[in-house]
Amino acid sequence: MSVSTAAAAQSVCSPLPVLGRDVTVPLVTGGEVTYAALDYAASAPALQRVWDDVAAYAPYYGSVHRGAGYLSQLSTDLFENARRTVAEFLDCRADDQVVFTRSTTDSLNLLAAALPADCQVFVFETEHHASLLPWQDARVSYLDAPRTPQQAVQTLERALADRDPHDPALVCVTGASNVTGELWPVRELAAAAHAHGARIVLDAAQLAPHHPVSVQDLDVDWVAFSGHKLYAPFGSGVLAGRADWLRAAEPYLAGGGASRKVTRRADGGVDVEWHESAARHEAGSPNVIGAYAVASACKALTEAGFDTLVARERHLIDTVRAGLAEVPEVRVLSLFGDDAPRVGVISFVVDGWNSSHFAAALSAEYGIGVRDGLFCAHPLVRTLLGSDPQAQGECGAPEAAPGEKSLNAIRVSFGAGTPDEHVERFVKAVKELVRHGAKWQYRTEEGRCVPVV
Repeated sequence: MSVSTAAAAQSVCSPLPVLGRDVTVPLVTGGEVTYAALDYAASAPALQRVWDDVAAYAPYYGSVHRGAGYLSQLSTDLFENARRTVAEFLDCRADDQVVFTRSTTDSLNLLAAALPADCQVFVFETEHHASLLPWQDARVSYLDAPRTPQQAVQTLERALADRDPHDPALVCVTGASNVTGELWPVRELAAAAHAHGARIVLDAAQLAPHHPVSVQDLDVDWVAFSGHKLYAPFGSGVLAGRADWLRAAEPYLAGGGASRKVTRRADGGVDVEWHESAARHEAGSPNVIGAYAVASACKALTEAGFDTLVARERHLIDTVRAGLAEVPEVRVLSLFGDDAPRVGVISFVVDGWNSSHFAAALSAEYGIGVRDGLFCAHPLVRTLLGSDPQAQGECGAPEAAPGEKSLNAIRVSFGAGTPDEHVERFVKAVKELVRHGAKWQYRTEEGRCVPVV
């Protein structure tokens, strides 16, 4: 991005107001500093707009679908309107269903429970565990990590060509990697899947907060994402897409709300007629406030305009990547290369540093929050690090002590609420730590690197 383009992005779109933007944290070296939250890929801070909307609704909260009272009716309307808002945000087809879940993980486990008999699932080893692991009860084909978007499509086409065309099949793919931030060729993968009679589900957990997601334009069958990465709190997620497999499956949870009619039989048992709507998989009292928060976030991002949000984020990405490129000891992890389009997620390792030690120093000495570990994507990180797949190392629990090599990386991630100062402080801190070392002593305690106090 040119200097003029970056300046235009900054002037057009300031950071969106988020909770915690003025929080100060203590430094182990003394004093306090405004906290730089650079772990958006794990959980993004809630938008102030979302929090204000939830606070305005909270006094009117009531149980949905089951109450005749005014607040119950109001909450029911709000809950169902939230479903419509999410459908519009995702540009769903007219007959698609939007099911509210707890998270992306929950959404993909729901879909896994709804797979038809003899369904074969195809998933790249590069997926987050939320996408990699739910398919254990199906026939799963794990595909090797591709090194270009074109290779990803070719790998999938070869795998699909070898399957029995009479059996149902599902492809699961991420939209943007939670490790490298790189965008995947979703539209091309969807075309390959459909050409071979398979369906496709998009894990949009890292894509939806950064780019518009159109079910129709991408031609995916389902999309899953999490509210807590979309600037909404309260543990809600979404599974949206084709209704037929969901209607044919047993309810994800059995209970009130999922059941349309329950009657006793003469033999003492019960007969159940389940709903065919999204309620079929939303048993129990739903997380109304969570669903409303997700819908509020969808509206806020749409109104802010993804064009300006994307332009500003590209400026932040360029700032971080240019700064890291000036440090020879830093190696940025990538599948598709430096020129690959990406969202604000960058992982790297530093020669001579244990990744947990480096992340701990960023926090304790600079007030910068990043993530270290394997990012719930163990096979991918191990592939990127060129390590033995059987080597030791756990997500967020490195075995190595400060100064020792670790099978982990450092991840910095940011988004619509990130001020320029936070990424500039991060780049400066990386350079200082590599050049001068940590100012404090650290030790490993219960699997985490912490300052000695």
